[in-house]
Amino acid sequence: MAQVTITIDAKQYRMACDEGQEEHLMEMGQKFDRYVSYLKSSFGEIGDQRLTIMAAIMVMDELSELQKRVKGMESEIGTLRKTRDEALVKADKNDAALTGALTGLAQRMETLAEGLAVRKAN
Repeated sequence: MAQVTITIDAKQYRMACDEGQEEHLMEMGQKFDRYVSYLKSSFGEIGDQRLTIMAAIMVMDELSELQKRVKGMESEIGTLRKTRDEALVKADKNDAALTGALTGLAQRMETLAEGLAVRKAN
């Protein structure tokens, strides 16, 4: 298990993490520290615990908003997939109709060509 030291509100915390996750954990610590620093500059010294709780609530609010956006995007993706599938079915039907029409036209042309060849021979 790897260990890193993160700094939040000028206080250092030693934390364990999986190997290879050190940089990620440090980045998360830096981001959380920015929340705490922002709140501290906005409200002053209101206590470590209150600052931490307020920062955690801000993070959870942001997470909630992102989850709503993800759900909206998932819904939009579902709609787009359905529309795509319907368009593919329609295109297949159009292809089949066009193939049928061309086949019929080719058969008529062959019949006409045979008729012309018979008339020319007579």
